[in-house]
Amino acid sequence: MKISTIINPFDGYIASLPEEESALLKEFFADFEHHCDLPWRDKRKLREDFEKAVMYYSSRGLSLERSLELLDTRNLGGFYARPPVLWFPLDDAAKIYPLSMERGRMSVFRLSVYLREPVVPEMLQMALDFTIRRFPSFATTLKKGFFWHYLDTTKRRFPVFRESDIPCRPLKVSQSGSLAFRVLYWKNRISLEFFHVLTDGTGGMTFLKVLTGEYLRLIGAAAEPSPELWNINDTPAPEEFENAFARVEQKGSASGFVDKSALQMNGRLAEQRPCRILHFRMDAARLCEAAKKHGATVTVYLTALMFLAGRAAIDELQGEQSIQIPVNMRKFYPSKTVRNFSLYCGIRLPIEKTEYLDEMIGEIQRQLEQKGSREAMDSMLTATERLVNLLKFVPLVVKQPVARLIYGFLGDKIFTTTLSNIGVVQLPDWMAEHVDCMDFVLGTAISNRASCSLVTVNGTAMFTIAKLTADPSFEEKLYELLESEGVEVKVEGSGFYES
Repeated sequence: MKISTIINPFDGYIASLPEEESALLKEFFADFEHHCDLPWRDKRKLREDFEKAVMYYSSRGLSLERSLELLDTRNLGGFYARPPVLWFPLDDAAKIYPLSMERGRMSVFRLSVYLREPVVPEMLQMALDFTIRRFPSFATTLKKGFFWHYLDTTKRRFPVFRESDIPCRPLKVSQSGSLAFRVLYWKNRISLEFFHVLTDGTGGMTFLKVLTGEYLRLIGAAAEPSPELWNINDTPAPEEFENAFARVEQKGSASGFVDKSALQMNGRLAEQRPCRILHFRMDAARLCEAAKKHGATVTVYLTALMFLAGRAAIDELQGEQSIQIPVNMRKFYPSKTVRNFSLYCGIRLPIEKTEYLDEMIGEIQRQLEQKGSREAMDSMLTATERLVNLLKFVPLVVKQPVARLIYGFLGDKIFTTTLSNIGVVQLPDWMAEHVDCMDFVLGTAISNRASCSLVTVNGTAMFTIAKLTADPSFEEKLYELLESEGVEVKVEGSGFYES
């Protein structure tokens, strides 16, 4: 009887090497042992990442010497060699997110980069292996304390996944050792999804840029040091993962949280969240030109069009629409933090006055200057601090239902929809030539039928709508308005996700 044996492909590869190269590889993995003191299973998987990367390079005709130079184990630093000691209290904006979670609902957002070539999974995994140590507040698991949740460092191999589910699905943070972010790939797309407890759009984009830059270096791009990218081998600085809210002096009145309910679009709520995601791909220069014709910024211009599109999706004849616009506090208080440092303002218009574009633009601009000002944000920040202090010594078991009640007043009922504009993403030239575009997806809220976001890179503006209803009224009207303004729109995205 024949007994078949399964040969490890890497063992076969080693056997094919000349003695000198075999010794070189043995020395490389001996050095790997010094850089990795993980539990056996994670250590084995991390070593396999290197093995697969070496074999990928070999299949591309790269010399072993050059392969090992690209995969230098010094890029691991001491991250995998030392036990975890750090823990992070949640920043002030993040504290509400784990408290307000309900089954199947949590605040998750996604940032994606589309490359000009298909993603090589083995090299994306290596890029994450090298990059994660530069972001210690992301290499964490969410845990419950007596009074608050907190982030506890976890030392492990962080996997990448081939995308196989709907975007922005909840992360299973309640499981022991679970992560609050995920890295996904599909064809030429690399996606990062974050539970908002970790970071905001600015922090998430910092991570995505560094991860993508490291991936491109590993597949052979002519990488160069750049101020737009963090160096993975730099030692993390405390200010990069600080609670920046705590540095801002509390001043002014505490206001800006509670507001009256806003009109909601009337489509039937879908069971699947989101039920559809649409991307409006636009030429950024054409979009800016259309906005300038009305004397508006892109954010103000799109907000006005969203009010008009919202009116087409609302049956009520009276009441107010309100569009939530996040405000990056870093523009008032410069900070390198990759944790949350954003608040928001709400732009409100009576539905009967959402008719004439130029009149709306003037009012939206006025409200945005007032409600999104430093003074208004200081007042909201003071209100945030007072809310945190009010709940400070309330045990978590009591705090959670109270916080959910508070969140009901502060949550999406006071908004019709959201527009989050992450702005123009700056990439170094060597990296930009490999990037087609990006997109930014907000997870759907509890009752808002649409959540909107915008990101611009390499001259392409990508406006994204995450849907919570199959009713197409909002996006069809928005498309019609943009086309009538001379902004050509290419619609991409999903069909309806099945429940």
